[in-house]
Amino acid sequence: MDRYATNKVCLNKGNLLPVPSNQKMNEYLKEIADLCGIDKKLTSHIARHTFATTVTLLNGVPIESVSKLLGHTNIRTTQRYAKILDIKVGADMALLREKYH
Repeated sequence: MDRYATNKVCLNKGNLLPVPSNQKMNEYLKEIADLCGIDKKLTSHIARHTFATTVTLLNGVPIESVSKLLGHTNIRTTQRYAKILDIKVGADMALLREKYH
């Protein structure tokens, strides 16, 4: 942390650590995909969608928390951004069935 305490980029942007650009992040994701033998194109945009849906929503994290984690100031952004998966809807309906039967 001390290493970046006087970093001009961090100070100008008000960040504790340097944040890579989307372009640089996409380069890293491509490199990781190549190393893992993944043929699909990976981007930071796809990574955010995957995080929002597969990692959080499918594991029961409330959309309000997902919204905060993604840095959205309006939950409507998260609702548009994080696609609702059929599996999640099915699981939610199963919970309702258990509750009322």
